[in-house]
Amino acid sequence: MENKKEGNISLLDLPESILDYILKQFSPMELCTTSEVCTSLRNKCSSNDLWEEHIKRKWDRVIGHGAYKEWECHITTAKQENPLRIDEKGSLGSFYGDWPNLSLGSYLENCQQLRGSLSNYFMKALYLCLEGGTFWFPSQLYRYQGVLLICQDVLLQYDSKTDTFEARQQHGDCRCIRKNLRWDMVRAPQLEIDPYQLHVSCDLHNLHPGDHIEIQFRANNRQTPFDWWYAVVGHLDTCDKKQNQCGCDCDQSEMVVVEFKHGYAYPGTQTRRLVLKRSNNGEEDDGRGYFYGGIRKIQSEQEIDTWNRLFRQSRVLQQPPACILRVRV
Repeated sequence: MENKKEGNISLLDLPESILDYILKQFSPMELCTTSEVCTSLRNKCSSNDLWEEHIKRKWDRVIGHGAYKEWECHITTAKQENPLRIDEKGSLGSFYGDWPNLSLGSYLENCQQLRGSLSNYFMKALYLCLEGGTFWFPSQLYRYQGVLLICQDVLLQYDSKTDTFEARQQHGDCRCIRKNLRWDMVRAPQLEIDPYQLHVSCDLHNLHPGDHIEIQFRANNRQTPFDWWYAVVGHLDTCDKKQNQCGCDCDQSEMVVVEFKHGYAYPGTQTRRLVLKRSNNGEEDDGRGYFYGGIRKIQSEQEIDTWNRLFRQSRVLQQPPACILRVRV
């Protein structure tokens, strides 16, 4: 630190409000460097308020409340230094399956770094472990499954060198699903529920034709986790919507029509329609081995645009290659 007698001042000589403003302009790397100057600056540069802003700025699109809860479990367990909860590699979580922390839905590759002073700085530790790729956190992945476009719960790891993600199954064998995933292919969970948990819909009586929704879906086995499908609320077969220009009574019916236009509207396939009871909050079997769960009404235009954009991309992927015309010269 500079000596004030020589006419210089240090950061700590500045008024508190000015110092806070300056530190808010620092990048994460600059905060880490400045925190090594002295104890006072280490505490200021490691405050949760500063690092929370950086997390929101970069990571808010892919981590939800559940990831923060998972991180709190990791920090708490690391401080307890319970050897039964930590494997021989210093890892913590359920990434490799059966061991005492099955309650965790995330995975930390090395929890040893949380046993020092870093464990006292919740947000800073979270940011550094996210950036370093040691924290596999619960998130969701848009995924093409044949001609289908679904959204499924996964564990994500970030690679700062490529600015991409790797996704693994969140449950079971945690096998790798995809690598080199762009940011626009992942999102924060929209509902903080377990992938196996049935969502109790609260929007069923407020659904109208044209509303955009996501509905839980799983095939063949009730022991598998739910995925999310994109759909639009349609009209009943009895609705004469062409003649009734002022609206219809479909939203007053006990039944609601769900049309899976995205994922089925390909040449040679038919749009799947599902008719559900508004009063039913349980899981329904369509008789062909498909089970449908709760419905979430999409309120965000950005979410709708994302589904539409990815659907257009899937249409391009499904198109056969163009014929090449060879011309003799």
